[in-house]
Amino acid sequence: MNATKNVWSVPQKEVLTRTLKAIAHPTRLAIIDMLEGGRKMTVTEIYTTLDADQSSVSHHLSIMRDRGVLHSERRGKHIYYSLRHQAYLTLLDCLTTIHTQPDAA
Repeated sequence: MNATKNVWSVPQKEVLTRTLKAIAHPTRLAIIDMLEGGRKMTVTEIYTTLDADQSSVSHHLSIMRDRGVLHSERRGKHIYYSLRHQAYLTLLDCLTTIHTQPDAA
């Protein structure tokens, strides 16, 4: 798919929009960054590292899991979260590059 040629179908655009909305929050971006390299973490590990409220982190994890950004795996009484695709990190790197380079004239 090439965004510059506007070749996305309406359903593809809807999926892309839902995905972007699912990651569009500072806490969610921090969680994605924490799960780099195939790392798997529990909600306790995540909210402790972020120094955030457990219910808030659980809410963010649920949104990202439901939208297909995260994978969850139960092991005993713990649920481990991981990125479904490491390409989310590449996407964030691209956005960072866009916002850190001077505007081209």
